[in-house]
Amino acid sequence: MTRYYEPMNSDIFILIERIANMLRYESRNQGAQLGLLPVQQEALYYLSICNRYSDTLLAVTDYLGLTKGTVSQTLKVLETKGLIEKKKDSVDKRVTHLTATQAGLDYLAQTYPSVQFRDMVKGLSEQEHQRISSSLKTLLRHYQVSTGRKGFGVCQSCRYNQTTDSGFVCGLTQEPLGEQEIGLICREFVEKDKAT
Repeated sequence: MTRYYEPMNSDIFILIERIANMLRYESRNQGAQLGLLPVQQEALYYLSICNRYSDTLLAVTDYLGLTKGTVSQTLKVLETKGLIEKKKDSVDKRVTHLTATQAGLDYLAQTYPSVQFRDMVKGLSEQEHQRISSSLKTLLRHYQVSTGRKGFGVCQSCRYNQTTDSGFVCGLTQEPLGEQEIGLICREFVEKDKAT
């Protein structure tokens, strides 16, 4: 069987896939020592970086690209282990918010990203770090557009994020945003330069 592909595209895929496998291997090993599966680690990590508009079962399902049943079971394990907690929304009691507990955050501090990855990144020059980061952001943006997947971008870079005299406001919900919140990711993210 003959394979047909462009060498550049193949190189990019192979490099990303290899890095992803190495990261998964390290995370899986560290997670196994603490009794978590990779999908449980990924869900916990997501809940540690998402904002209040994105901390629901449906948002975790969208982010991980898994079935609602799989994610529901994953979250039950995390809750049983005391790594996340559920809270009803103060306004809409039909909505349940999920947040990482201090124990969950402590677990992530030990495992996500792996010590090896952190050490590797520290070894990069500022210029290398910026170049790699910029290239990966561009690649991610193109990939999300081509697949139609949601952005899950950082609130501060979203077109809905508005600066007012009293702070920040989400233009979509008209709710105030705290300083910490604008650094978290949101499932409603739309790039500023995509505004029409």
